[in-house]
Amino acid sequence: MINEKYQYALAKTLLERLELDVDPYAPLGELGIGHQQLVEIARALSKDTRVLIMDEPTSALSQSEVKVLFNVIEQLKRRGVTIIYISHRLEELMEIGDHITIFRDGRFISERDVRDASVPWIIEQMVGDKKKHFDYQPAPQGETVLQVEGLTALHQNGGYKLNQVSFSLRKGEVIGIYGLLGAGRTELFKGLIGLMHCQSGTVHLSGESLEKRNFQQRLKRGITLVPEDRQGEGVVQLMSITANMTLTDLSLRGFRRALRLLNPGKESQRVNEMIGHLAIKVSDVGLPITSLSGGNQQKVVLGKALMTGPQVVLLDEPTRGIDVGAKTDVYHLIGNLAQQGLAVMFSSSELDEVMALADRILVMADGRITADLTRAEATREKLIAASTPQD
Repeated sequence: MINEKYQYALAKTLLERLELDVDPYAPLGELGIGHQQLVEIARALSKDTRVLIMDEPTSALSQSEVKVLFNVIEQLKRRGVTIIYISHRLEELMEIGDHITIFRDGRFISERDVRDASVPWIIEQMVGDKKKHFDYQPAPQGETVLQVEGLTALHQNGGYKLNQVSFSLRKGEVIGIYGLLGAGRTELFKGLIGLMHCQSGTVHLSGESLEKRNFQQRLKRGITLVPEDRQGEGVVQLMSITANMTLTDLSLRGFRRALRLLNPGKESQRVNEMIGHLAIKVSDVGLPITSLSGGNQQKVVLGKALMTGPQVVLLDEPTRGIDVGAKTDVYHLIGNLAQQGLAVMFSSSELDEVMALADRILVMADGRITADLTRAEATREKLIAASTPQD
């Protein structure tokens, strides 16, 4: 017999331990990816574990939630629990680790006690050289390509997903969006591309109104999205690398018509060109997408988006859960897209990443834009202050 009262109380206690204010009876699918990750961590904590393996546990968490998790990890260590902590956020390893082991391309590379290690040393071991760095180069900016005014979306139970969001984006410009979990970053991208209904507000792409355009039509007009949830929304796991990369392009041409006119040779050529352009490590494009590492899967999702020939590229947490080498490749890609005259918006929960890549930074809290700062104006203090919801 299942003791539902005890089950509910235990779940409530575990969620409170992670400072997650969620009803244990709430369907998991209704939660955002960050809250889902916290629930998964809570589930692991429910067991009387002697060895706990945490694979990228903070990849979808805000900085405040990371601090809560680190406190829990310290408690587990004091109870004698051994923790294997896998992360591409190097500063986290230095903060909570005792011993660091480096792997690259499935091979053991090096190991060292944390007291004898440093972030530059870790990077050198991970990428194999010291030249993998991003050098910010502002691109020439052209006319306004995306104009958003008063975009508003409501929760079913009241409150705002988006609250009077307004901004503009120019050709060659890179805008970074920073905010805590639930600030509205993902909702903004979904509202812009038509995956979420907005009750009011206007979106214009190159002067054309998109209000009456659905997702498919907005793709055709030149706006594309790389989603935050790579596994759930970015790839079709049973399909090949080639099929995943060409999937959106085929859908835009209409599947029946595209399949009748499909030229396998031309398709293979385009896929191989994109693989070379994005430096994707793959031995056979006919293999399932799941045969690739997380970083290379993300590059395939990026390639799929770029194959549509967009004017505006929306990247929702594009470096989440990928290694430092793949991150650097994504950074260079963002810079190259801007140099080619494309307009780029990306969201990130990493302050340093936003400040390093963006020409302009928008901060969101409670579905609103709380700060709009140029690169020169932005400081860590300003961004953190603006990201904190005000009562």
